[in-house]
Amino acid sequence: MKKKKPKVKKRGMLRKVIGFSHLWLGLISGIIVFIVAVTGCLFVFQVEINDWIHHDKFYVVAPRDSPTLPLSVLKERADKALGKKATFITSYKDPDKAWEFMCYEAGNQQALTYFGTIKHYESVFINPYSGAVTGYIDYTRNFFVIVQYIHWSLLLNETYGQPIVGYATLIFVILLLTGLVLWWPKNSKKSNINKSFKVKWGASFKRMNYDLHNVLGFYAMLITLVLALTGMVWAMKWFQDAVYVAATLSTQPPEFVNKQSDTTARAVTAPLDIAYANAQKEFAHGYQRIGISPASSKDGVIYAYGYRGKETFYDADELQLDQYTGQKRYRANYIDKNNGEKILNMNYDIHVGAILGLPGKILAFFASLVAASLPITGFMIWYGRRKKSKSSHTKAEKRLKVPVVSLP
Repeated sequence: MKKKKPKVKKRGMLRKVIGFSHLWLGLISGIIVFIVAVTGCLFVFQVEINDWIHHDKFYVVAPRDSPTLPLSVLKERADKALGKKATFITSYKDPDKAWEFMCYEAGNQQALTYFGTIKHYESVFINPYSGAVTGYIDYTRNFFVIVQYIHWSLLLNETYGQPIVGYATLIFVILLLTGLVLWWPKNSKKSNINKSFKVKWGASFKRMNYDLHNVLGFYAMLITLVLALTGMVWAMKWFQDAVYVAATLSTQPPEFVNKQSDTTARAVTAPLDIAYANAQKEFAHGYQRIGISPASSKDGVIYAYGYRGKETFYDADELQLDQYTGQKRYRANYIDKNNGEKILNMNYDIHVGAILGLPGKILAFFASLVAASLPITGFMIWYGRRKKSKSSHTKAEKRLKVPVVSLP
């Protein structure tokens, strides 16, 4: 009767296969994962850093009991300062904030790099009480925007760069899962538990590097997994669709409503001001800022967005207003969206940690830092073993050599 192979051997073989996959997938994707993680780490606190660097542009001294100038007047001054029409306006509930008037225009979508795909991406900041320009930023050359697009598509055209980033991130997710299997203690001995949960700081560099890879990777795993999956939502359409289907249990896409302005209606004076006043009434309670997108065609509508968060984007309601009369044509509330829409709307705020405020950003920062270290520490583990293997091989060859003896 044949003896059954012990289960231990099967587990050992499985562990070897997982280890082999973990090694080579890590070597293949390591440089991309490192770049994406470092840029993510840099980007986390971009709002706070920009507020500090550009404080004089972003903030004004609000005069006491003084109303803001009409939006149409402010936009006219902003358009003059930009030399072109602003395509998106952000006003703030905070009376000490300057209002932002942004112009974005796409460039050559066949260009190889990010710089070629954007024609205009710039903003002027206006004191809403005096109409004075407080500052100008060309976002195409802004440090954090460049960091964002390296993170997003390696500074390449999205068509080329995003699949590279997306599939490297998918490999990183596999590495996290296989790494968890390899990290798992073989038994419940105290020495094995300590190896899995503690970094031995007083050990040799080789041992400490090994611990940093395994232990820090384990502690940061949950957050890095969330960051990776939310990044994949943008990079790969099939994954975004899968998230929507999983959240709604339906393949039916959400309804898209796009109203039109009444071109036969009698135009009123300053319809943009009326539209903004209506948006202020609609977004009177609990909203921290209002975004306005002027109509882009003759029958297009003015879009207004009410954001409840000071920095987040997910919890926002939308208005569509007639560009000739300023009257409301349609309203869509965040609370009425289905689960798939809500999750996808949250994606950016989850990805940068802003959804949890400052604690969430701190978590995202350190998780990104650990994620950036993993390809380095992993490579050093592999290189050290490879070097040791070569050295052992050379010594074995020397021992096996038979000296040539001359016969008399």
